[in-house]
Amino acid sequence: MSDLSHLREIDSALAGRSVDRDALVAQSWRRCVEQYGMDPAKPSPAHIVTEARLREHREQSERLIAIARSGLEALFRQIAGQKYVLLLADAKGVTVDYFGDPKFEDELRQAGLYLGSDWSENLAGTCGVGSCIVTKEAVTIHQSDHFDLTHTPLSCTAAPIFDTGGNLAAVLDISLLRSPQPKISQSLALNLVKASVRRVEMANLMAINRGDWVLRFSTSPEFLDVDPEAAVALDGSGRIIGMTHGAETVLKRQVAGQEPLIGARIDRFFDLSVDSLPDLMRGRPTEDRLISLQDGQGMFGHAIAPQSERRPAPVPNGMPAAFQSIGGADPAIQRLLGEAARLAPTAIPLLVAGEIGTGKERLVRAIHTSQGGSRPFVTLTCAAPREDWEAMADAAEGGTLFIDAPEDLDVAGQGRLLRIIAGGDALALRRKPRLVAASAVDLAGMVRGGAFRADLFFRLAAVTLALPPLRMRQDFDWLVDRMMRQFGHLRPVSLRLSPAARAELKARAWPGNLRELANTLEVAIALAEGAVIDLPDLPTAPLAVVEDGESLADVLAACGGNMSLAARRLGVNRSTILRRARREGLLPH
Repeated sequence: MSDLSHLREIDSALAGRSVDRDALVAQSWRRCVEQYGMDPAKPSPAHIVTEARLREHREQSERLIAIARSGLEALFRQIAGQKYVLLLADAKGVTVDYFGDPKFEDELRQAGLYLGSDWSENLAGTCGVGSCIVTKEAVTIHQSDHFDLTHTPLSCTAAPIFDTGGNLAAVLDISLLRSPQPKISQSLALNLVKASVRRVEMANLMAINRGDWVLRFSTSPEFLDVDPEAAVALDGSGRIIGMTHGAETVLKRQVAGQEPLIGARIDRFFDLSVDSLPDLMRGRPTEDRLISLQDGQGMFGHAIAPQSERRPAPVPNGMPAAFQSIGGADPAIQRLLGEAARLAPTAIPLLVAGEIGTGKERLVRAIHTSQGGSRPFVTLTCAAPREDWEAMADAAEGGTLFIDAPEDLDVAGQGRLLRIIAGGDALALRRKPRLVAASAVDLAGMVRGGAFRADLFFRLAAVTLALPPLRMRQDFDWLVDRMMRQFGHLRPVSLRLSPAARAELKARAWPGNLRELANTLEVAIALAEGAVIDLPDLPTAPLAVVEDGESLADVLAACGGNMSLAARRLGVNRSTILRRARREGLLPH
């Protein structure tokens, strides 16, 4: 059976109902006019979010991007010769991963077929991603189907990606700058994008539920073990704890009304129990693994046993998801994040301290977003005009007021800020904002030296969370690997670091910390000619530092006890490290 005929069989088996795509387009046009007040005769430029906002969206989608990337690379290789562009947008419509031909980069960016483009329907009008988000259906928006004149040359085909709980997680879109006139020309694109989405959802389910039984099922025995149509994850009692969208479509036909699927027992839908799952494992011929739905339809089943002990929760140590992408297996970082997570639900004013580039703003945003909801996050930059500060504080009502670099304030500015946050300027705030400040200097030392007001300091810093510099962190490999995944959009094929390049990066002092590391990797990815980043691809370190007051014990811990590496990181000879280690009692004399 060919792959294309398999796709057609899947569509037939799982569709359940036909989607009138022309009606979807018409409904979208009505929303654009009636709800969003758009004018189809007025072209508007592509909406590209700022670098800061893109970083936020990518961080929130980081896990899905990592799971989906290898499948998306394979899809791009299939379509690249046809001049297609591949976009992965999050559930809000912002493109968080992108594959396109660099030769057409300017043209693609202008059309919005680029990283950071916002395709939500209320901004871009009728379009593939936006319509997919609203309807939660796979759809092709072809040329004049687009509401905005800017997009009418495009043909965009998109399909929704759902998480294991059945919620919209992302949208996969493949688009052409210029396509053949007939809309039917995009039928293969629609089949390809739906097949890729199905595989991404399957990979996501398998990754999340390694410690659980997984039942995969298909109408075709030939594809059961290699490319099944649907799957559910089951707990030890046979209750459904996760599913792909294909499974949701099949199972919904077995129940009446809005009966929930998550939490239901598998024997509610299939004529089998959890005790029957071992009979459906791979050791048995595929044709013999026939299972029946309650409505009598026959399918073929493939059961996969738990691969490891079940972890009690997807969030390690109960830490909110917002903090998970900040640090790896570094005890100091994990203690800091645990403290931040416990403080996040309170109204206690926090000061996040750390050298330039250590990730202070990222931690502040994690503290804010860990509470959920759509509360405002407002940054009060101390260099901003002082007449705007009151409006900023007012805009942050009920949310977070992030005070960046208070050390830059002169005496008058400190007094002005104090009056605002203390309410002395008679602000009519019903709910005062949570105060979180960030500083790259020793603010307490400035207070002791008389350069910073003590009363303002204690308003801002009930607790100080100190981020360590990169040279002191023990999760360096984790950080490098995470950034390599983040910058994967810069190249259509995944790159890796050679052992020599990784060792060179570990030995650097990193005065610019995470920001410098990110810049270094981004340059290396751009310069690398093959699939491996090697020493010649690494840019030279712009600065070198020696921190005289640093604890040698901490540096050695960050270097795994390697004295040569610690010496290179501190810019001294190995013999100097050896002498200091003996003098400080870290080694026997």
